[in-house]
Amino acid sequence: MNRAYISFSKDTWDAFKSKQRPGLIHMLNLIRLREKADYPDGRSCTGMEAYQAYSDLSAPVFQQLGGRIVWRGNHEMTMVGPTDDVWDIAFVAEYPSVEAVIEMMKDPTYQDAMRHRQAGVRDSRLVRFAGCENGASFLG
Repeated sequence: MNRAYISFSKDTWDAFKSKQRPGLIHMLNLIRLREKADYPDGRSCTGMEAYQAYSDLSAPVFQQLGGRIVWRGNHEMTMVGPTDDVWDIAFVAEYPSVEAVIEMMKDPTYQDAMRHRQAGVRDSRLVRFAGCENGASFLG
């Protein structure tokens, strides 16, 4: 059975914070949802409903800190890799700085929203990128 990832470790968070640099941060988000959300209190809803609650609560914090979604897409097919490796939600979030991400994670409203994300997500990937200038080729 493949390992599921729904959160980052303390070591990864510390490494993220230590890699300060000027400029935008792009975060690739790949989300696989649970069919039924897994809340500690046993409430009943779908993974999508739980993730929607996370999105509704966290979006104002994300936006106030200068964040925006620069790309969002729906999975159609996997051409390289396991064909059963399907993501329910895929997007790239842009932040003005590493500090903006740190501030978002400290925000009490965002921290409250995270319980919904944890309940709804079955597996995920969160990958940090430094944006590069767009061009006509794959390397710029």
